[in-house]
Amino acid sequence: MRRSLIIVVFFIASLPGAAHAATKAASFEVSGWIPYWRMATGTNDVLPHLHNFTSVMPFGYVVQNDGSLYDAFNLNASSSTSTANILRAAAKARNVRVVPTVMWSNSAAISNILSSYPKRLALEDAIANLVKEQGFAGIDIDFENKPAETRPYFSLFLKGLYARMGQKWVYCSIEPRTPPSSAFDVMPKKFDYANDYVAINKYCDRVQIMAYDQGAVDLRLNSAANSKPYIPVADIAWVKKVVNYAAQTIDRKKIVIGVPTYGYEYDLIPLSQQGYRYDLNWALNPSYALALARELGLTPTRNSAGEMSFVYMPTTTPAIAGAAAAFPVPTPRIVWWSDASAIADKIRLARTLGVRGIAIFKLDGGEDPGLWNVLPKK
Repeated sequence: MRRSLIIVVFFIASLPGAAHAATKAASFEVSGWIPYWRMATGTNDVLPHLHNFTSVMPFGYVVQNDGSLYDAFNLNASSSTSTANILRAAAKARNVRVVPTVMWSNSAAISNILSSYPKRLALEDAIANLVKEQGFAGIDIDFENKPAETRPYFSLFLKGLYARMGQKWVYCSIEPRTPPSSAFDVMPKKFDYANDYVAINKYCDRVQIMAYDQGAVDLRLNSAANSKPYIPVADIAWVKKVVNYAAQTIDRKKIVIGVPTYGYEYDLIPLSQQGYRYDLNWALNPSYALALARELGLTPTRNSAGEMSFVYMPTTTPAIAGAAAAFPVPTPRIVWWSDASAIADKIRLARTLGVRGIAIFKLDGGEDPGLWNVLPKK
């Protein structure tokens, strides 16, 4: 660990792993992403609760197709009254790290830039210089939808960035990964990953595993649901699998569990033999789900994943009296979301598994207000 390092005896510095040995005892960390599309409400929500956070991550900067950075959060604003600078000043007063996220999801552009030596170095320089010039505590790298063939180039990018960052923090936000046996009924002859966990462990100070949007990806847990509707945002059993699998390669003291504050609504289509197909309608916040349940006179229940859900039948009103037969039979819908209790479960899991902490996605004013009662204080 290069960060906040105090070495009191000279020979310690020459020992393998000395940097880790010389750091202070590990403490539980809480981080959170504030999305640029709700920067004002998200910031207003976070400001009274900064005492809960180790770091806040404005979401953030966007890598353009030419490798340049777009400031979506207006973090480079000069005005002291801008939302970003109010957040930065308040965080500094509370000794909370401001670690903006650099996001990127264009597969073709990622491949083009990272596989080009001069373009990759230019991006490393641009990010490192930005962090130093703006006085951020570090940077969070969130490159998603990377093709598998970019794996060695992404590792080289992280290596170069890490070297350039000096004493600044490098956070890496990565996709959840379970043992292949949980993802495949029949193992394919060949499959590959876009992230090299060994390199990520080496060049990232924090590894934030985005352990949400589980859906139907875990075939074993799907089967165990016994034909009941099952479409979790993040089943605690699945999160445990994800973390333990990552911990085979990545230091647990670097691992941060990403936890969701939102949910989804799906059309629930029964299959002919067993189970369901889930057709996504939209993402939602807990307040929407609770308001809908009240309107329908329904009581949401805690499901097998430790989250909240309910099923309802939407109504249709024919435009012409007596023409009901011309309208399709309504399809049942399922509403499923993560609330404060589900997040509290993830906090307990993080402590049990001995990882560094949690990172909350997203903080935008739409999360369950009970969240602030379950977060540990620094």
